[in-house]
Amino acid sequence: MAVMQQVTTVSSAQSSGNWSTGLCDCFTDMETCCCGTWCFPCMQCQTVSQFGWCCLYPVLDSSCMVVSCLFRQSMRDRYGIQGSFCDDCCMLCFCYPCVWCQMSREVKRQAQRGGTTTVIAQQVVS
Repeated sequence: MAVMQQVTTVSSAQSSGNWSTGLCDCFTDMETCCCGTWCFPCMQCQTVSQFGWCCLYPVLDSSCMVVSCLFRQSMRDRYGIQGSFCDDCCMLCFCYPCVWCQMSREVKRQAQRGGTTTVIAQQVVS
């Protein structure tokens, strides 16, 4: 007898199509601002972990911004935020720390609103 397991993430977040905070709204969440200033890699790892990704993905981003661009697009898709991959990459090129702080604030706000639920379904296959 084999047990088959399927994991599904369901988004229950309501979004207006915009980020909940602006790119330079660091003072709306001083904890994130301070963490981004003094321990930026820790903030990155914590943000992706809270989002449900492996906490080590930001480490792969050291030479290029591919992971950051993919992460931002994934956030926009999950939370229903408007934008494009090209916009994400341009913003990351010019405002890398500010973009990461904005993404961190968004993950926190979505978690406070009850942003996502993970459903695990098991099926016994004989």
